[in-house]
Amino acid sequence: MRWLDANKSVEWWNSEELVVPYRCKTDNRVHRYFLDFAVKFKEGPIYVIEVKPSAQTKRPVRKKGKAQSKFIKEATTYTKNMSKWYAARAYCEERGYVFEIWTQDTLESLGIKVLSPARKAKACKTKRKAKLPA
Repeated sequence: MRWLDANKSVEWWNSEELVVPYRCKTDNRVHRYFLDFAVKFKEGPIYVIEVKPSAQTKRPVRKKGKAQSKFIKEATTYTKNMSKWYAARAYCEERGYVFEIWTQDTLESLGIKVLSPARKAKACKTKRKAKLPA
């Protein structure tokens, strides 16, 4: 978000304000998908961006030694994501928007420093301690 604020080529942006209905293949019910970002650059179309861990963008593979419950959870997450992304792409195409999925690699290629979950938790803990009164 700081990158968007600081980027002079960004005209405007919002977070989780764009909602797209989708039918999920895991339960065949209609749900609401809150997309991570909509960004309008000074030049070009509106970009609709979903930020996900790279692992969630790839079809899970059942490897020897992987617990069945873990594989089922990964497969369910992947199926839900694919249902969402199919609906988001159709929504964006109808409006002339560009839908993109950004992973850690995408963010790092843009010069955005990505913290690992452990480093992020440590940073949050440090900030909370700093805010406590003496």
